[in-house]
Amino acid sequence: MAITVSLVALFGLVLFFLLRSKTLGYGSAFVAMMFGFYLASTGASKPMSDLTTAVVDAIGNL
Repeated sequence: MAITVSLVALFGLVLFFLLRSKTLGYGSAFVAMMFGFYLASTGASKPMSDLTTAVVDAIGNL
């Protein structure tokens, strides 16, 4: 749970800075957000969660 909340905060922060620097438009941000919501409701959410956990564990072991 702590990993999920911190990754959401990290991705939110990155999205904020991309929008602020005008690198990513509001339409693209909306599409990215909606893709994330729809991806979370599919069967791909479990493998994505497992991959994220494995990457975080690997970084922790460095």
